[in-house]
Amino acid sequence: MNQLDRLYQLERLLLSRRSLGRDTLLRELEISYATLKRYLAVLRDRMNVPVLYDRFSNTYAIRQPAGKGPSERQELPGVWFNQQEIIALLTMYQLIASLDAAGMLQRHLQPILQRLNTMLGSTHMQAQELQRRVRIIGAARREVPSRFFELVGLALTQRHRLQVTYFTRSRNEESTRTLSPQRLVHHRNTWYLDAWCHTSKGLKRFALDAIRAAHILDRPAKEVALSSVEKTLDEGYGIYAGTKLRWATLVFTPQSAIWVAPEQWHPDQKSRTLPDGSLELKLPYTHDAELLMDIQRHGADVRVVSPVTLRDKLLVGLKQAVSQYAGRKSSA
Repeated sequence: MNQLDRLYQLERLLLSRRSLGRDTLLRELEISYATLKRYLAVLRDRMNVPVLYDRFSNTYAIRQPAGKGPSERQELPGVWFNQQEIIALLTMYQLIASLDAAGMLQRHLQPILQRLNTMLGSTHMQAQELQRRVRIIGAARREVPSRFFELVGLALTQRHRLQVTYFTRSRNEESTRTLSPQRLVHHRNTWYLDAWCHTSKGLKRFALDAIRAAHILDRPAKEVALSSVEKTLDEGYGIYAGTKLRWATLVFTPQSAIWVAPEQWHPDQKSRTLPDGSLELKLPYTHDAELLMDIQRHGADVRVVSPVTLRDKLLVGLKQAVSQYAGRKSSA
C-alpha cells in the first residue's frame, strides 16, 4: 500500500469515530509512530485537514479547532483518490483540455488540477510533467467562443430558454431562434447543442460555433424526455438526425478489415467476416453526408453493396474528385 492509500485510510479512520487513540491508529495502519506523525503532518499541512491532538487522552480527531468562527471554517476535502485514480483524473484533464481550445473549461478546473498535483506528492511525477507525457491529437477543431459555451451551459443547467442568432451554413443565412436546451454533445472535435427549437417546433441539433449571438431568457425551458431526444437525434449515423432510417451494407477488403473490425461506426451496427477474409458491415443512417465521408476515406478498400442510392451517390462523388485532376500531369 503506497503513502497516498495510507493517508486515505488514516483520514477515513479519523472520520469514522469521534476520536482515536495512538495505539489504535498504529495497529489499524500497521505503521510506526514516526510514520504516523509524518502522515498526520501531511494531512494538516498539505491537505488542509484539521486533525487535532488531545494530549490528556492521547487521542486524535478531525474537528474544527476551537476559536474559529463560521467564516473561518476549513472544509474537508470532498473526495480523496489513490495514486492510480489521480493519474486517471489527470489524463481526463488532458482530454478536457484537448476539447477546450478556448480554455473555457480549463480555468474552472485549474484549482482541481492544483489540488491533484499536491495530492500526488513531490516524490512522484508532478501533474504538469504528466500532462506533457499524455498527448491527445484533435484535428479539424471548430473553436467555440467561451462566452457562448458558458451561456449555453448555464441555460442548460438552470433549465432556461435561450435566444440565439444562428448561422445555417447549408443556406448561408442567419436566423433568430428560441431554444430550450436539452443536452450538450461533443462529436469529432466540435460542440453541439441538442435543443427544442420553438421557432421550428421540434428537436434540432445546433453547432455551437455557428452561434453568432446569444442571451438567456427569463423563461423556463421546455422539458423533453431524454429518451425522446435520443430516439430523435441519435438513431442516424454520426451527427445527422432524421426520421427515415435506412441501412447501408459495406464490404471491406481483407487488408482493411483488420483495421475496421474493432471500430464502432454505430452502436447498432452488425458485422461479420466473410469466407475470403473480407468484412461485411451493416449500419443504420438517416442522412448520408457523414457516412459518405467515412466511406471515402477508405478509398479502394471498401465497396458499397446497398442501398443503390448510396452507392450511386458515392460513385458521383468519386467521379467528381477524379475530374479535379483530369488533364494534369503528375510531377512524380
